Amino acid sequence: MNKRVAILGAGSWGLAVSRLLAQQGCKISMWEFDPEDYKRLVTTRCNPDKLADFKLDDGVELTADPVDAVVGVDVIVVAVSSQHVRSVMNVVRDAIGRDVIVVNLAKGVEKGSLQRMSEVIVEEAGVEPNRVATLSGPSHAEEVAFDMPTTVVVASVNSDLAVQVQELFSTERFRVYQSDDVVGVELGGSLKNIIAIAAGIIDSLSLGDNTKGALITRGLAEITRLGVAMGARAETFAGLSGLGDMVTTCFSRHSRNRYVGEKLGLGMKLDEVLAGMTMIAEGVETTRSGRDLARRHAVEMPITEEVYHVLFENKDAREALGNLMGRRLRAEIWQ
Repeated sequence: MNKRVAILGAGSWGLAVSRLLAQQGCKISMWEFDPEDYKRLVTTRCNPDKLADFKLDDGVELTADPVDAVVGVDVIVVAVSSQHVRSVMNVVRDAIGRDVIVVNLAKGVEKGSLQRMSEVIVEEAGVEPNRVATLSGPSHAEEVAFDMPTTVVVASVNSDLAVQVQELFSTERFRVYQSDDVVGVELGGSLKNIIAIAAGIIDSLSLGDNTKGALITRGLAEITRLGVAMGARAETFAGLSGLGDMVTTCFSRHSRNRYVGEKLGLGMKLDEVLAGMTMIAEGVETTRSGRDLARRHAVEMPITEEVYHVLFENKDAREALGNLMGRRLRAEIWQ
């Protein structure tokens, strides 16, 4: 396609996406913020701590300067963690061209502001909402990087832009659908990480498939309630960025959020778990933000509430489970 693309972030997802876009004939510049990781990528074209057995395409240009990465490009792909999107977009703001497309890959809700990632990008980078799209769905980098069949969704308020991004990212092994429900797609991709932490706790306690099935079903119900209260469509949460991503994240050995829950269920403290990780588990801060959003919109989210207590108040996981099972009986479908 001969598109000039900047990828901001050389973590596992940024690396995997670089391969997708290289297959599409894009000219790619990639920014890595960590000096040691940058040096490793320049010298070896690999970073096994982020993505094992993966080598960067020879045509990908590396830079330690995010401004240098975005100058003159057609597309900016935001592949940094959600809590760093604002600071990165602030740095590159003045270098962004008028007609640039921004594709967000970050899955999270910003701490404090409680803004979704597209909102942060619009506010901090000074771009119009109709130039921003979010790509989300069940898409672990460890599988995308090695051409395992994957299907995701791109959402934008601009349907023409959604089509452009759909065509840019779609390959024989990576299929992209489109949506105009930006709120639903972003919330689904973010809040499912809370449920994945709970899934890890279930796994550590050997509670079985019945429990996991109940968690996913009721977790999806409470995320949908919040999404609808925030203007999303309920059916979006039954799609790729909702149910699809949630199932994948709750069961996958690649899931960092499920891993956090597993370690917590085994009795480790949150600080210990996070100190032993090389990459960020988005669900930790999203649990805090998700709980705050639920309170702001007066939406009951009991699983999110209990995960919050386990993460930040050292509540025993079995006690949290007991509280959920002992809640007042009610109809399955309720507002």
